[in-house]
Amino acid sequence: MHIFHSIADLRSYLRVQRQQGKTVGFVPTMGALHEGHLSLIEASKAQNDLSICSIFVNPIQFNNPDDLARYPRTLGADCAMLAPAGCDAVFAPSAEEMYGKATASEGSKLSNAYSKPILKFDFGALEHVMEGQFRPGHFNGVGIVVSKLFNIVQPDRTYFGQKDLQQVAIVRRMMIDLGFQIELHPCPTLRELDGLAMSSRNRNLTTEERAIAPHIFKGLSLAKSLLLSGRTPAEVKRAISAHFEQQPAFRLEYFEIVDAHSLQTIEAMADTGQTALCIAAHLGKVRLIDNVVF
Repeated sequence: MHIFHSIADLRSYLRVQRQQGKTVGFVPTMGALHEGHLSLIEASKAQNDLSICSIFVNPIQFNNPDDLARYPRTLGADCAMLAPAGCDAVFAPSAEEMYGKATASEGSKLSNAYSKPILKFDFGALEHVMEGQFRPGHFNGVGIVVSKLFNIVQPDRTYFGQKDLQQVAIVRRMMIDLGFQIELHPCPTLRELDGLAMSSRNRNLTTEERAIAPHIFKGLSLAKSLLLSGRTPAEVKRAISAHFEQQPAFRLEYFEIVDAHSLQTIEAMADTGQTALCIAAHLGKVRLIDNVVF
């Protein structure tokens, strides 16, 4: 497995591979990998000659500096997982490599002295709900970094986990608007045996917090059951609020019942289409998100 830290070196490697007629699958990540990430690599390997994984903790998508500082950085361990999984190359750039070096006028306090982009994305209604409502600027940062990575790697196909459902919708919209000729493949959320969605943030939970973290998925499962039994979205939202009131260790940030494609709130269940139940909750210092689509 090759490991690249510079854009030029990665592009040189990919140029040779494409001259040999190889197709490229791409899995963008922020590292701290788990089995869920490896399932994306497996999906890529099944459809492409070459599988590339990027590992980059993107500073411009964090609106909370403490969250950025706490985000685990485990490049060595990540590469040790990716190699036996059959990943062909890892792209692990610095912030300075991705965004350029900060000028004197930009100041020297920026992490890794990178130049903060001035480009702005507007994803309309998609970014003003759920994650966008509570993390202003987050999806602008996602849009910038993913578009840059797509331009660098120029993959044939790309793979994202459904756990970040809103991110998948944002990336899909961006790909349409910017004309990226890349196949987008959302992949199912992988869960621990107790139902907790696999996440890089789970390793920041204390032993006590990890033991009760599955209440997030239990809440989603309860909501799905209630909806399918005929309860209205308003009734279900009250039931989920009551569920978390019985778990005082959690601070529920949002629970939304939305159309799985537009991500807009629904007031009544439709006979056709897909519904998404989306949740974000704080457990100690860790913010966890999850969703169920049906």
